[in-house]
Amino acid sequence: MSVSPYDRDLDRNPANFQPLTPLTLLERAAAVFPDRPAIAHGPLRRDYREFHARTKKLASALAKRGFARGDTVAVMLANTPAMLECHYGVPMCGAVLNALNTRLDPASIAFMLDHGEAKAIIVDREFAPVVAAALKRAKTRPLVIDYDDPEYDGAGERLGGLDYEALVAEGDEAYERTAPGDEWDAIALNYTSGTTGDPKGVVYHHRGANLLAVGNIVTGDVGRHPVYLWTLPMFHCNGWCFPWSISVKAGLHVCLRQVRAKPIFDLIAEHKVTHMCGAPIVMSILLNARDDEKRPLPHVVRFFTAAAPPPAAVLKAMGKAGFEVTHLYGLTEVYGPAVVNDWKDEWNALDADAQAHLKARQGVRYHALEALDVIDPETMRPVPADGETMGEVMFRGNVVMKGYLKNKAATERAFAGGWFHSGDLGVKHTDGYVQLRDRSKDIIISGGENISSIEVEDALFDHPGVQLAAVVARADDKWGETPCAFVEMKPGHSATAEELIEWCRARLARYKCPRHVVFAEIPKTSTGKVQKFALREQAKLIDASPA
Repeated sequence: MSVSPYDRDLDRNPANFQPLTPLTLLERAAAVFPDRPAIAHGPLRRDYREFHARTKKLASALAKRGFARGDTVAVMLANTPAMLECHYGVPMCGAVLNALNTRLDPASIAFMLDHGEAKAIIVDREFAPVVAAALKRAKTRPLVIDYDDPEYDGAGERLGGLDYEALVAEGDEAYERTAPGDEWDAIALNYTSGTTGDPKGVVYHHRGANLLAVGNIVTGDVGRHPVYLWTLPMFHCNGWCFPWSISVKAGLHVCLRQVRAKPIFDLIAEHKVTHMCGAPIVMSILLNARDDEKRPLPHVVRFFTAAAPPPAAVLKAMGKAGFEVTHLYGLTEVYGPAVVNDWKDEWNALDADAQAHLKARQGVRYHALEALDVIDPETMRPVPADGETMGEVMFRGNVVMKGYLKNKAATERAFAGGWFHSGDLGVKHTDGYVQLRDRSKDIIISGGENISSIEVEDALFDHPGVQLAAVVARADDKWGETPCAFVEMKPGHSATAEELIEWCRARLARYKCPRHVVFAEIPKTSTGKVQKFALREQAKLIDASPA
């Protein structure tokens, strides 16, 4: 085989090739715009010079304590300055950031600490009780670092002997980050519950994080020095990579501990917020705010939402309230959103109902994603672009995860045929835009969080009086979807809906528990398989008030 002249004596070297990483984005922002505001949190203000310096000190302190390539640093933090610093400081020393879902129960957190082999955990005082319970269950014994946020005035003990600020003070501001030996090196670990068994650890690499971070800016048409309000949890797919994205344009991170109407409107008005992200629940909070909680918007605010498509009425109301909504779609395995409902100018001439119908579609691939299609999972051939033929939505490209940590079988299944199988069923319209029709694995999306119907069913089956349980999603104006349980009791046993809900609350994170319980014979096929499609139809007829 002959060698192309373009390959002869033209080798990679440090001058012409550097591994892609999002860490360079903050370095550039600090070098070019050192005095630009970077973080606002209550009265606290930090510019890019200080933001970068603190991340280097955090990395240096971790390195001094022996943290290196491949070590896992877990964090249980709210949307605070420390969480932003960890997105840079942890990978700067080569370690891997594991941002834990603050809504999870101790058993789930213990599993993640053990499975990810966490060498350290940084804990916000608010979440100390659940972490303390998790550490009692866990086999691993990580270094516990307490973070005391001045904006938190609630209860919560200190779990470790080391304070976060004391740790940062140990570091050297002149620290030179450890460049990833390969852009394929892991940068973050995120857990997704899937549908069965233990949570799966989704591994992100530096290359994908860089590409998706920049992709957010391109896809969102984000201009110079944006002001970004943190209404999306940073533990969720690393905040859809926006902790890194905002550095691209040297924007301002406006931190927010809790998503409440009044502080959201206050911060939008105070900082002139330009962009924010969130699940449909955030839109519900904004639209249902009392008059005394609202403030006039300084300008149109760009709002990016994912999960279940917003109802037409919600989209219309958001527009009237001064928010421009863009519908995104993705999964933890693709770094968050990798599909956008890219709006076309000619659609502006359509009536409101037609526009809402178009906005409900998931859309087309990000620039950073190489391929998106709806494919027949049996033949691995694309389905016709007719808006009717169902197939599985599949992804291919550099913003797809490395795979599932310590789970070769699940990784191979997910990548069968050279595509990432989302498990979501959808159609492809004549213009190539994808629209979801159903979820093949019965995942319930509530407030942006994935809930496994099987996990809820297992909790119900543990009740001594329950003979059969089936859980499906029920539409909810506030949360998008909530679990609805259908239950058959054993002969001679009885229970109330309230009793079964409390039973679940003792075993699951609160948001996973059913909001409605229906006692009835569960429809089945001739082979005994539960007919969930029939239950979904029944769930639509349930009165809006929870049981």
